Amino acid sequence: MLQWSLLSTLVWSPGSVLLILVLLHRLCMWPWHKSHLWDLQHCSTDLTGKTVVVTGANSGIGKAVSQELARRGARVILACRNWECGQQALAEIQVASKNNCLLLGQVDLSSMASIRSFSRWLLQECPEIHLLVNNAGICGALQRAGSARVVNVSSFRHAHGYVDEEHLTGAGKPLIFNQNYDCSKLLLTSFTGELARRLQGTGVTVNSVEPGIVYTSIMKHFSWSYRFLFWLFSFFCKDVRQGAVPVLYLSLAKELDGISGKYFSSSCRIILPAKAAQDPQVAQRLWNATVQLTNLDKMD
Repeated sequence: MLQWSLLSTLVWSPGSVLLILVLLHRLCMWPWHKSHLWDLQHCSTDLTGKTVVVTGANSGIGKAVSQELARRGARVILACRNWECGQQALAEIQVASKNNCLLLGQVDLSSMASIRSFSRWLLQECPEIHLLVNNAGICGALQRAGSARVVNVSSFRHAHGYVDEEHLTGAGKPLIFNQNYDCSKLLLTSFTGELARRLQGTGVTVNSVEPGIVYTSIMKHFSWSYRFLFWLFSFFCKDVRQGAVPVLYLSLAKELDGISGKYFSSSCRIILPAKAAQDPQVAQRLWNATVQLTNLDKMD
């Protein structure tokens, strides 16, 4: 009886019900998504001579994206927090892609000192960068490439986030783990539009994309109840290769040349993000606050 009570509480909690509804929706929409999804195999884009940077490249979507870009001849810089995991991923990608033009860079995106150190190293190694996946701290190198893309990996969960500028300083109402994720994805989506506006006329485009519900190692950071539910419904989730397709679409598709400031669904279609992410005044306030907090306004 106790076990049944615990299971009932787990399954019918608000978060669990939401997750079940999302997964059922995905199951119903799966044929439509599949029929409208961009076909990676028919994309002929060659990246020989191009330099790309992928953050979080040692596992999950980042690793799958890095492998495909390397397979197409790109010089891929794997930006990873854990050096050992990064080395292992680099070796595996080299074997799978038959590309030896890979570099590993260590960066902790929660540390400005680490980000600046990584950026200095990166600019020395690669003065021109043609594609940046989920890292916007090195726009100067992108502009020198003449034509470049920034791809920010967002989530449908951004619609459940909210904007509180005090959170940028560690203040404000405390957030539970899921709210941290939702709010961070909302800020990222808002940032995409503002960065795109500021880079108009430079040849650099910036877009964000929702990969869908993907079963990756990120689940280890969630509560045991969410991990259990994802395990139960993993059959209906995308694997990392499928989750990488929308990201690769924004990275490779020639028809997206010049397209900037847009939000793409997991079926590779432009859609409107949440209203909070569309507000230019909110985006500008967040940009200004971030510049001050990171001291970028005091740098050349």
